[in-house]
Amino acid sequence: MAEPNLIVVGVNHKSTPVEIRERLAFNQGKIEDSTERLVNLPDISENLIISTCNRVEIYARVSDVEKGIDLLKGFICDTHDMKIQELDEFFYCYRNEETVEHLFRVSSSLDSMVVGESQILGQVKDAYNLAQTLRSTGMVLNQLFEKAFTVAKRVREETRIAESAVSISSAAVELARKIFENLEEHTVMLVGTGEMAELAAKHLISYGVKTVYVASRTYERAANLAKTLNGSALAFESFKNELHRADIVISSTAAPNFIIGKEMVEKAIHQRKYSPMFLIDIAVPRDIEPEVNNVEGVYLYDIDDLQSVVSANLKEREKEAETALEIIRNEVTKFESWIESLDAVPTIVELRNRAETIRKLEVEKAMTRLGHLSEDDKNTIEYLTTSIVNKILHKPTVNLKKQTRMQEGHVYLKAIRHLFHLDD
Repeated sequence: MAEPNLIVVGVNHKSTPVEIRERLAFNQGKIEDSTERLVNLPDISENLIISTCNRVEIYARVSDVEKGIDLLKGFICDTHDMKIQELDEFFYCYRNEETVEHLFRVSSSLDSMVVGESQILGQVKDAYNLAQTLRSTGMVLNQLFEKAFTVAKRVREETRIAESAVSISSAAVELARKIFENLEEHTVMLVGTGEMAELAAKHLISYGVKTVYVASRTYERAANLAKTLNGSALAFESFKNELHRADIVISSTAAPNFIIGKEMVEKAIHQRKYSPMFLIDIAVPRDIEPEVNNVEGVYLYDIDDLQSVVSANLKEREKEAETALEIIRNEVTKFESWIESLDAVPTIVELRNRAETIRKLEVEKAMTRLGHLSEDDKNTIEYLTTSIVNKILHKPTVNLKKQTRMQEGHVYLKAIRHLFHLDD
Protein backbone atom coordinates (compact mmCIF):
# COMPACT_ATOMS: atom_id res chain seq x y z
CA MET A 1 0.00 0.00 0.00
CA ALA A 2 1.29 3.47 -0.86
CA GLU A 3 2.32 5.55 2.13
CA PRO A 4 1.28 9.22 1.97
CA ASN A 5 3.65 10.05 4.87
CA LEU A 6 0.85 11.67 6.87
CA ILE A 7 1.46 12.32 10.56
CA VAL A 8 -0.18 14.06 13.48
CA VAL A 9 1.53 15.06 16.73
CA GLY A 10 -0.58 16.43 19.55
CA VAL A 11 -1.85 16.57 23.11
CA ASN A 12 -5.45 16.49 24.34
CA HIS A 13 -7.66 16.35 27.44
CA LYS A 14 -7.10 12.59 27.71
CA SER A 15 -3.31 12.71 27.73
CA THR A 16 -2.43 16.10 29.16
CA PRO A 17 -3.47 18.18 32.23
CA VAL A 18 -5.10 21.55 31.58
CA GLU A 19 -2.14 23.56 32.95
CA ILE A 20 0.07 22.05 30.22
CA ARG A 21 -2.56 22.48 27.48
CA GLU A 22 -2.89 26.15 28.41
CA ARG A 23 0.84 26.68 27.84
CA LEU A 24 0.70 24.90 24.46
CA ALA A 25 -2.31 26.77 23.07
CA PHE A 26 -1.90 28.64 19.77
CA ASN A 27 -3.83 31.89 19.29
CA GLN A 28 -4.51 32.91 15.68
CA GLY A 29 -1.42 35.10 15.46
CA LYS A 30 0.80 32.29 16.69
CA ILE A 31 -0.88 29.82 14.31
CA GLU A 32 -0.19 32.11 11.35
CA ASP A 33 3.45 32.59 12.32
CA SER A 34 3.96 28.88 13.09
CA THR A 35 2.28 27.74 9.90
CA GLU A 36 4.55 29.98 7.83
CA ARG A 37 7.62 28.59 9.59
CA LEU A 38 6.45 25.02 8.96
CA VAL A 39 5.80 25.79 5.27
CA ASN A 40 9.43 26.87 4.93
CA LEU A 41 10.81 23.62 6.34
CA PRO A 42 12.03 21.39 3.47
CA ASP A 43 10.91 18.14 5.19
CA ILE A 44 7.25 19.29 5.44
CA SER A 45 5.18 19.65 2.28
CA GLU A 46 1.77 20.33 3.90
CA ASN A 47 0.69 21.30 7.43
CA LEU A 48 -2.32 22.36 9.49
CA ILE A 49 -2.61 23.36 13.17
CA ILE A 50 -5.69 22.73 15.35
CA SER A 51 -5.76 24.46 18.75
CA THR A 52 -8.79 24.28 21.09
CA CYS A 53 -9.21 24.25 24.88
CA ASN A 54 -9.10 20.44 24.80
CA ARG A 55 -6.44 19.73 22.15
CA VAL A 56 -3.42 21.03 20.24
CA GLU A 57 -2.53 19.05 17.10
CA ILE A 58 -0.33 19.53 14.05
CA TYR A 59 -1.16 17.50 10.94
CA ALA A 60 1.53 17.28 8.29
CA ARG A 61 2.64 15.53 5.13
CA VAL A 62 6.35 14.88 5.42
CA SER A 63 9.24 13.39 3.46
CA ASP A 64 10.10 10.98 6.30
CA VAL A 65 7.60 9.89 8.95
CA GLU A 66 9.85 9.34 11.98
CA LYS A 67 12.00 12.36 11.23
CA GLY A 68 8.80 14.41 10.76
CA ILE A 69 7.41 13.33 14.15
CA ASP A 70 10.61 14.36 15.93
CA LEU A 71 10.60 17.63 14.00
CA LEU A 72 7.02 18.49 15.04
CA LYS A 73 7.65 17.59 18.68
CA GLY A 74 10.67 19.87 18.72
CA PHE A 75 8.73 22.58 16.89
CA ILE A 76 5.92 22.57 19.49
CA CYS A 77 8.43 22.68 22.35
CA ASP A 78 10.47 25.50 20.81
CA THR A 79 7.38 27.54 19.91
CA HIS A 80 6.17 27.49 23.52
CA ASP A 81 9.62 27.69 25.13
CA MET A 82 9.35 24.25 26.77
CA LYS A 83 11.76 21.32 26.91
CA ILE A 84 11.02 17.99 25.25
CA GLN A 85 11.58 16.31 28.64
CA GLU A 86 8.59 18.26 30.00
CA LEU A 87 6.24 17.22 27.19
CA ASP A 88 7.33 13.90 25.72
CA GLU A 89 5.13 11.82 28.05
CA PHE A 90 2.04 13.76 26.93
CA PHE A 91 2.50 13.66 23.15
CA TYR A 92 0.60 11.18 20.98
CA CYS A 93 1.78 10.54 17.43
CA TYR A 94 -0.07 8.82 14.58
CA ARG A 95 1.21 7.73 11.19
CA ASN A 96 -0.56 7.39 7.82
CA GLU A 97 -3.76 5.32 8.24
CA GLU A 98 -3.74 6.00 12.00
CA THR A 99 -3.66 9.74 11.23
CA VAL A 100 -6.66 9.42 8.92
CA GLU A 101 -8.71 7.49 11.49
CA HIS A 102 -7.73 9.89 14.28
CA LEU A 103 -8.90 12.95 12.34
CA PHE A 104 -12.17 11.24 11.39
CA ARG A 105 -12.75 10.40 15.07
CA VAL A 106 -11.94 13.96 16.15
CA SER A 107 -14.23 15.57 13.54
CA SER A 108 -17.06 13.17 14.40
CA SER A 109 -16.63 14.02 18.13
CA LEU A 110 -15.75 10.45 19.14
CA ASP A 111 -12.54 11.81 20.66
CA SER A 112 -14.25 14.66 22.54
CA MET A 113 -14.65 15.05 26.29
CA VAL A 114 -18.40 14.77 25.66
CA VAL A 115 -18.96 12.25 22.86
CA GLY A 116 -21.41 13.62 20.30
CA GLU A 117 -20.86 17.33 20.98
CA SER A 118 -21.02 19.50 17.88
CA GLN A 119 -18.49 22.26 18.67
CA ILE A 120 -15.36 20.38 17.56
CA LEU A 121 -16.46 20.05 13.93
CA GLY A 122 -16.74 23.83 13.64
CA GLN A 123 -13.31 24.22 15.23
CA VAL A 124 -11.73 21.77 12.77
CA LYS A 125 -13.40 23.58 9.85
CA ASP A 126 -12.06 26.92 11.12
CA ALA A 127 -8.54 25.47 11.35
CA TYR A 128 -8.82 24.09 7.81
CA ASN A 129 -10.12 27.38 6.39
CA LEU A 130 -7.25 29.26 8.03
CA ALA A 131 -4.70 26.77 6.66
CA GLN A 132 -6.15 27.21 3.17
CA THR A 133 -5.90 30.99 3.54
CA LEU A 134 -2.27 30.55 4.57
CA ARG A 135 -1.71 28.11 1.64
CA SER A 136 -0.17 25.50 3.93
CA THR A 137 -2.25 22.56 2.68
CA GLY A 138 -2.05 20.73 -0.63
CA MET A 139 -3.80 17.94 -2.49
CA VAL A 140 -3.52 15.27 0.24
CA LEU A 141 -4.43 17.31 3.35
CA ASN A 142 -7.21 19.09 1.44
CA GLN A 143 -8.71 15.74 0.45
CA LEU A 144 -8.22 14.39 3.98
CA PHE A 145 -10.03 17.26 5.70
CA GLU A 146 -12.82 17.48 3.13
CA LYS A 147 -13.36 13.76 3.64
CA ALA A 148 -13.33 14.27 7.45
CA PHE A 149 -16.22 16.73 7.14
CA THR A 150 -18.16 14.26 4.99
CA VAL A 151 -17.54 11.50 7.54
CA ALA A 152 -18.73 13.72 10.42
CA LYS A 153 -21.91 14.47 8.48
CA ARG A 154 -22.49 10.75 7.88
CA VAL A 155 -22.04 10.02 11.59
CA ARG A 156 -24.56 12.74 12.50
CA GLU A 157 -27.10 11.54 9.95
CA GLU A 158 -26.72 7.78 10.38
CA THR A 159 -26.40 7.52 14.17
CA ARG A 160 -28.15 9.03 17.19
CA ILE A 161 -24.86 10.06 18.77
CA ALA A 162 -25.90 13.70 19.30
CA GLU A 163 -29.57 13.24 20.16
CA SER A 164 -29.58 12.45 23.88
CA ALA A 165 -28.88 15.07 26.55
CA VAL A 166 -25.56 14.74 28.39
CA SER A 167 -25.55 17.79 30.67
CA ILE A 168 -27.75 18.53 33.66
CA SER A 169 -29.33 21.55 31.97
CA SER A 170 -30.00 19.76 28.68
CA ALA A 171 -31.38 16.73 30.55
CA ALA A 172 -33.84 19.03 32.31
CA VAL A 173 -34.99 20.39 28.97
CA GLU A 174 -35.27 16.88 27.52
CA LEU A 175 -37.59 15.89 30.37
CA ALA A 176 -39.63 19.09 30.01
CA ARG A 177 -40.17 18.36 26.32
CA LYS A 178 -41.42 14.85 27.19
CA ILE A 179 -43.96 16.28 29.62
CA PHE A 180 -45.18 19.24 27.55
CA GLU A 181 -44.19 18.16 24.01
CA ASN A 182 -44.41 21.67 22.54
CA LEU A 183 -42.74 24.20 24.85
CA GLU A 184 -44.06 27.28 23.09
CA GLU A 185 -46.47 29.37 25.16
CA HIS A 186 -45.24 27.74 28.39
CA THR A 187 -43.86 29.74 31.30
CA VAL A 188 -40.64 29.18 33.27
CA MET A 189 -39.80 30.41 36.75
CA LEU A 190 -36.22 30.42 38.05
CA VAL A 191 -35.88 30.40 41.82
CA GLY A 192 -32.25 31.33 42.39
CA THR A 193 -29.74 32.40 39.78
CA GLY A 194 -27.32 29.45 39.62
CA GLU A 195 -25.37 28.79 36.44
CA MET A 196 -27.10 25.47 35.67
CA ALA A 197 -30.52 27.06 36.13
CA GLU A 198 -29.56 29.85 33.74
CA LEU A 199 -28.32 27.32 31.16
CA ALA A 200 -31.52 25.29 31.46
CA ALA A 201 -33.60 28.45 30.99
CA LYS A 202 -31.62 29.39 27.88
CA HIS A 203 -32.16 25.88 26.48
CA LEU A 204 -35.89 26.17 27.16
CA ILE A 205 -36.04 29.58 25.48
CA SER A 206 -34.31 28.09 22.42
CA TYR A 207 -37.18 25.58 22.23
CA GLY A 208 -39.85 28.27 22.23
CA VAL A 209 -40.49 29.30 25.85
CA LYS A 210 -41.35 33.02 25.79
CA THR A 211 -42.21 33.95 29.41
CA VAL A 212 -39.58 33.75 32.14
CA TYR A 213 -39.77 34.88 35.77
CA VAL A 214 -36.64 35.15 37.92
CA ALA A 215 -36.64 35.28 41.72
CA SER A 216 -33.54 35.71 43.89
CA ARG A 217 -32.81 36.77 47.46
CA THR A 218 -30.80 39.58 45.82
CA TYR A 219 -33.29 41.45 43.65
CA GLU A 220 -30.54 43.13 41.63
CA ARG A 221 -29.18 39.72 40.62
CA ALA A 222 -32.68 38.60 39.63
CA ALA A 223 -33.16 41.76 37.58
CA ASN A 224 -29.84 41.33 35.77
CA LEU A 225 -30.56 37.70 34.85
CA ALA A 226 -34.15 38.51 33.87
CA LYS A 227 -32.80 41.17 31.51
CA THR A 228 -30.43 38.62 29.94
CA LEU A 229 -33.33 36.19 29.43
CA ASN A 230 -35.78 38.87 28.32
CA GLY A 231 -37.92 38.00 31.36
CA SER A 232 -39.32 39.58 34.53
CA ALA A 233 -37.76 39.80 38.00
CA LEU A 234 -39.68 38.88 41.14
CA ALA A 235 -39.00 39.80 44.75
CA PHE A 236 -38.00 36.60 46.55
CA GLU A 237 -40.81 36.98 49.10
CA SER A 238 -43.45 37.06 46.37
CA PHE A 239 -42.44 34.08 44.20
CA LYS A 240 -44.52 31.71 46.35
CA ASN A 241 -47.70 33.62 45.48
CA GLU A 242 -46.76 33.62 41.78
CA LEU A 243 -45.83 29.93 41.62
CA HIS A 244 -49.11 29.00 39.93
CA ARG A 245 -48.11 31.06 36.88
CA ALA A 246 -45.19 28.70 36.08
CA ASP A 247 -45.47 25.52 34.03
CA ILE A 248 -41.79 24.79 34.69
CA VAL A 249 -40.00 25.73 37.93
CA ILE A 250 -36.20 25.48 38.18
CA SER A 251 -34.85 25.97 41.69
CA SER A 252 -31.14 26.44 42.45
CA THR A 253 -30.66 28.46 45.63
CA ALA A 254 -28.08 28.00 48.38
CA ALA A 255 -30.75 27.72 51.07
CA PRO A 256 -29.97 25.24 53.90
CA ASN A 257 -33.61 24.03 54.07
CA PHE A 258 -36.54 23.39 51.72
CA ILE A 259 -37.99 26.61 50.30
CA ILE A 260 -40.78 24.97 48.26
CA GLY A 261 -43.03 22.65 50.26
CA LYS A 262 -45.91 20.31 49.50
CA GLU A 263 -48.63 22.69 50.72
CA MET A 264 -47.26 25.54 48.60
CA VAL A 265 -47.34 23.36 45.47
CA GLU A 266 -50.81 21.98 46.30
CA LYS A 267 -52.09 25.57 46.45
CA ALA A 268 -50.42 26.42 43.12
CA ILE A 269 -51.74 23.33 41.29
CA HIS A 270 -55.26 24.04 42.60
CA GLN A 271 -55.02 27.60 41.22
CA ARG A 272 -53.89 26.09 37.91
CA LYS A 273 -56.93 23.78 37.88
CA TYR A 274 -54.49 20.85 37.93
CA SER A 275 -52.74 21.81 34.73
CA PRO A 276 -49.37 19.94 34.91
CA MET A 277 -46.32 21.47 36.60
CA PHE A 278 -42.72 20.36 36.11
CA LEU A 279 -40.36 21.14 38.99
CA ILE A 280 -36.58 20.78 38.61
CA ASP A 281 -34.51 20.90 41.80
CA ILE A 282 -30.82 21.30 40.97
CA ALA A 283 -29.82 22.66 44.36
CA VAL A 284 -27.61 20.83 46.85
CA PRO A 285 -28.92 20.67 49.51
CA ARG A 286 -32.34 20.33 47.87
CA ASP A 287 -34.75 23.26 47.63
CA ILE A 288 -37.96 21.30 47.07
CA GLU A 289 -39.58 18.94 49.56
CA PRO A 290 -39.55 15.38 48.06
CA GLU A 291 -43.23 14.85 49.02
CA VAL A 292 -44.12 17.39 46.31
CA ASN A 293 -43.77 14.48 43.87
CA ASN A 294 -46.93 12.97 45.39
CA VAL A 295 -49.08 15.94 44.38
CA GLU A 296 -51.39 15.13 41.48
CA GLY A 297 -50.28 16.74 38.23
CA VAL A 298 -46.79 17.58 39.53
CA TYR A 299 -43.53 16.10 38.21
CA LEU A 300 -40.47 16.64 40.42
CA TYR A 301 -36.88 15.79 39.44
CA ASP A 302 -33.85 16.47 41.62
CA ILE A 303 -30.14 16.56 40.70
CA ASP A 304 -29.76 12.78 41.16
CA ASP A 305 -32.71 12.09 38.85
CA LEU A 306 -31.18 14.33 36.20
CA GLN A 307 -27.77 12.71 36.66
CA SER A 308 -29.38 9.31 36.08
CA VAL A 309 -30.81 10.61 32.81
CA VAL A 310 -27.39 11.94 31.81
CA SER A 311 -25.68 8.63 32.69
CA ALA A 312 -28.22 6.63 30.70
CA ASN A 313 -27.82 8.98 27.75
CA LEU A 314 -24.03 8.75 27.90
CA LYS A 315 -24.32 4.95 27.70
CA GLU A 316 -26.62 5.37 24.71
CA ARG A 317 -24.06 7.63 23.05
CA GLU A 318 -21.36 5.04 23.69
CA LYS A 319 -23.48 2.46 21.84
CA GLU A 320 -23.96 4.88 18.96
CA ALA A 321 -20.21 5.52 18.97
CA GLU A 322 -19.66 1.86 18.00
CA THR A 323 -21.83 2.36 14.92
CA ALA A 324 -19.99 5.61 14.18
CA LEU A 325 -16.66 3.79 14.42
CA GLU A 326 -17.79 1.32 11.74
CA ILE A 327 -18.60 4.25 9.45
CA ILE A 328 -15.21 5.81 10.16
CA ARG A 329 -13.26 2.63 9.44
CA ASN A 330 -15.13 2.17 6.18
CA GLU A 331 -14.27 5.74 5.19
CA VAL A 332 -10.62 5.25 6.18
CA THR A 333 -10.45 2.35 3.71
CA LYS A 334 -11.92 4.57 0.99
CA PHE A 335 -9.38 7.29 1.70
CA GLU A 336 -6.52 4.79 1.59
CA SER A 337 -7.84 3.63 -1.80
CA TRP A 338 -7.72 7.24 -2.98
CA ILE A 339 -4.11 7.47 -1.79
CA GLU A 340 -3.39 4.31 -3.76
CA SER A 341 -4.88 5.87 -6.89
CA LEU A 342 -2.33 8.67 -6.69
CA ASP A 343 0.37 6.12 -7.53
CA ALA A 344 -1.32 5.43 -10.87
CA VAL A 345 -0.63 8.94 -12.13
CA PRO A 346 3.19 8.79 -12.34
CA THR A 347 2.97 5.22 -13.68
CA ILE A 348 0.57 6.30 -16.43
CA VAL A 349 2.78 9.27 -17.29
CA GLU A 350 5.85 7.02 -17.50
CA LEU A 351 3.96 4.45 -19.60
CA ARG A 352 2.82 7.12 -22.05
CA ASN A 353 6.31 8.64 -22.20
CA ARG A 354 7.77 5.20 -22.95
CA ALA A 355 5.22 4.63 -25.72
CA GLU A 356 5.79 8.14 -27.12
CA THR A 357 9.57 7.60 -27.19
CA ILE A 358 9.13 4.37 -29.14
CA ARG A 359 6.62 6.02 -31.52
CA LYS A 360 8.95 8.91 -32.30
CA LEU A 361 11.94 6.61 -32.95
CA GLU A 362 9.95 4.40 -35.32
CA VAL A 363 8.44 7.39 -37.14
CA GLU A 364 11.91 8.89 -37.63
CA LYS A 365 13.15 5.59 -39.13
CA ALA A 366 10.17 5.45 -41.48
CA MET A 367 10.58 9.08 -42.51
CA THR A 368 14.22 8.42 -43.42
CA ARG A 369 13.22 5.53 -45.69
CA LEU A 370 10.33 7.54 -47.17
CA GLY A 371 12.23 10.69 -48.05
CA HIS A 372 9.88 11.71 -50.89
CA LEU A 373 6.93 12.43 -48.53
CA SER A 374 5.33 15.86 -48.55
CA GLU A 375 4.85 17.89 -45.37
CA ASP A 376 1.13 16.95 -45.35
CA ASP A 377 2.04 13.26 -45.64
CA LYS A 378 4.47 13.57 -42.71
CA ASN A 379 1.76 15.29 -40.61
CA THR A 380 -0.66 12.51 -41.50
CA ILE A 381 1.82 9.86 -40.30
CA GLU A 382 2.40 11.83 -37.05
CA TYR A 383 -1.35 12.07 -36.48
CA LEU A 384 -1.91 8.39 -37.37
CA THR A 385 0.81 6.99 -35.11
CA THR A 386 -0.12 9.28 -32.21
CA SER A 387 -3.76 8.21 -32.56
CA ILE A 388 -2.80 4.51 -32.58
CA VAL A 389 -0.72 4.91 -29.39
CA ASN A 390 -3.52 6.83 -27.65
CA LYS A 391 -6.15 4.26 -28.58
CA ILE A 392 -3.96 1.35 -27.49
CA LEU A 393 -3.22 2.97 -24.13
CA HIS A 394 -6.70 4.38 -23.45
CA LYS A 395 -8.30 1.23 -22.00
CA PRO A 396 -5.25 0.17 -19.97
CA THR A 397 -5.04 3.71 -18.54
CA VAL A 398 -8.73 3.77 -17.55
CA ASN A 399 -8.53 0.28 -16.03
CA LEU A 400 -5.32 1.11 -14.17
CA LYS A 401 -6.94 4.16 -12.55
CA LYS A 402 -9.96 2.04 -11.63
CA GLN A 403 -7.97 -0.90 -10.24
CA THR A 404 -5.69 1.28 -8.11
CA ARG A 405 -8.77 2.39 -6.19
CA MET A 406 -9.30 -1.23 -5.17
CA GLN A 407 -7.60 -2.85 -2.18
CA GLU A 408 -5.18 -4.85 -4.38
CA GLY A 409 -4.44 -1.93 -6.71
CA HIS A 410 -0.72 -2.00 -5.96
CA VAL A 411 -0.52 -5.45 -7.61
CA TYR A 412 -1.65 -3.98 -10.94
CA LEU A 413 0.81 -1.12 -10.64
CA LYS A 414 3.66 -3.50 -9.94
CA ALA A 415 2.69 -5.69 -12.90
CA ILE A 416 2.51 -2.73 -15.32
CA ARG A 417 5.87 -1.39 -14.19
CA HIS A 418 7.43 -4.85 -14.56
CA LEU A 419 5.90 -5.64 -17.98
CA PHE A 420 6.94 -2.34 -19.52
CA HIS A 421 10.32 -2.14 -17.70
CA LEU A 422 9.41 1.25 -16.21
CA ASP A 423 11.85 0.80 -13.33
CA ASP A 424 14.83 -0.03 -15.57
